[in-house]
Amino acid sequence: MDKEHKSKSSRTKQGLSRRGFMSTVGAGAIAAAAASTATAGLAQEVKSAGELVEVILDVNGRRRKVLVEPRWTLLYVLRDVFGLMGTKPGCERGECGACTVIIDELPRYSCMTLAVEAEGRKITTLEGLMDGEKLGAVQQAFAEEDAFQCGFCTPGQIMAVEGLLRANPDPSLDEIRMGVSGNLCRCGAYQHIFSAAKKASELKRKGGA
Repeated sequence: MDKEHKSKSSRTKQGLSRRGFMSTVGAGAIAAAAASTATAGLAQEVKSAGELVEVILDVNGRRRKVLVEPRWTLLYVLRDVFGLMGTKPGCERGECGACTVIIDELPRYSCMTLAVEAEGRKITTLEGLMDGEKLGAVQQAFAEEDAFQCGFCTPGQIMAVEGLLRANPDPSLDEIRMGVSGNLCRCGAYQHIFSAAKKASELKRKGGA
C-alpha cells in the first residue's frame, strides 16, 4: 500500500481531514451569512408592512382621518377602529357577504377591500341607513317581513338590498335573487329576504320609512 493510499485510508477512518473540515466550516459560514442576510431582508419587509399611513375615509357622510397599516381591511377599520359594529365579519374571504357595505353606491365586501383602497370614496354602513333612531326603508322592511332568524347575515343582506334598490328602484323577483346572490343565509330565510326586498322597494318609492 503506497503512502497516498494510506493517507486516504487514514482520512476515511478518522473522518474529515483538517483541510476538509476547514472547507466545510467555510461553506457553512457562507450559507449562514446568506441566510442571515435573507432573514434581515424579510424582517425589513415585515417592518415596512407594519408602518402606519394616514388615510381619510368618508363613512356615512363623515370624513374621518385615521392611521392604518397598508394591510388592514376596511372591515377591520370600520369595526375595530371606528366601532361601527353593524358590519359583520363572517368568512373574511369574500364568500358569505356578512361584511357587505356600499362603496360609491355599489355593494362590496369590506373584508376584501383594503382601507387604503377606500380613501376618496363614499362608504355607507348599516348605521348610515338610519335617520337618528329611525330605521331606513330596507331595515324596516326586514323587520316587518321577519327576514332573519339568527340575524348574523342580516346586516350584509340589508346592505346588498339597499345597493340593489339604489340601482334599480323596482326590481323583479329574479333581479332581487340576483342582487342578494352574493350573500349567504345559513338559516335559509331567503323567501323572507326576497319579500323584504320587495317591501323595501315599495316603501322607498312611497317615500316611507
